[in-house]
Amino acid sequence: MKIEAHIINAFIDGDIGGNPAGVVLNADGLSSSQKLEIAAIIGLSETAFVSSSKVADFKLDFFTPTKQIAHCGHATIATFVYLRELGLITKTESSKETIDGNRCIYFDGDMAFMEQLAPSYKEVNHCIDAICSSLRIAVDDLLNNHNPVIVNTGNSFLIVPLKDEKDVLDVHVDIDEIQRISEEFDLIGYYIFSQKTTVPGRDAATRMFAPRYGINEESATGMAAGPLACHLYDKLGINKDTFLIEQGHLMEPPSPSVIKVQLKLKGKKIFWLIAGGKAKVMKSLIIRVSESS
Repeated sequence: MKIEAHIINAFIDGDIGGNPAGVVLNADGLSSSQKLEIAAIIGLSETAFVSSSKVADFKLDFFTPTKQIAHCGHATIATFVYLRELGLITKTESSKETIDGNRCIYFDGDMAFMEQLAPSYKEVNHCIDAICSSLRIAVDDLLNNHNPVIVNTGNSFLIVPLKDEKDVLDVHVDIDEIQRISEEFDLIGYYIFSQKTTVPGRDAATRMFAPRYGINEESATGMAAGPLACHLYDKLGINKDTFLIEQGHLMEPPSPSVIKVQLKLKGKKIFWLIAGGKAKVMKSLIIRVSESS
């Protein structure tokens, strides 16, 4: 059986960079084993499979090369920007069904946004030394008076504030230790950042490490940018509702990305947020997949 797949970079910065995702349309007839086979052939961190839904506009299943996962931010943005470009979405709102429930999708011009939940926080002060050791940094390299904290807006990330963009660039990660700590706290991974950015006027320069999910480093992570924006607002006291998060600029090789996060506030409390960006189709390919058994 031949299947057409598209490689789409989400969260591109200008017209370059971003995080590539596989996207397969018209996936209703594919079994889970076939989807896993396709995702393994594509070989990217996640591939989205789009099929019909009775409870949302589209059903999305997400597969890494080794397993199915509930959500993927960059594959969601890639998929919905592409669906809108094809004329399959004409309104400014849409929705996706996933194995973990439905989520709303919003559009603003050529950008797509996905909803996330209000943040919850978990302190990890008793593990600061181990966290710093896993990044080969000293406790003094942390932003003054701001320890790492776990933030969850649908997935848990360890947010690690550093003093300077150079500190973010110079970390030497211990992948095994990051994976151990991620397992201990049920994290997707680490999201380290500084408030000094490559492009002036943005709010944070970041890197993301998720070896627990087979991702040593990722160039754009919408599900991590949301927690970081909440951290900037709630923990660092940055009193604004829109944040621009850089990612991928500091990885090797660079893949510049930018994620826009908008916080929805009631009074001064975050009750909801959306994260999104632009996407660009890079190439299409035909994949041969086994017939369903």
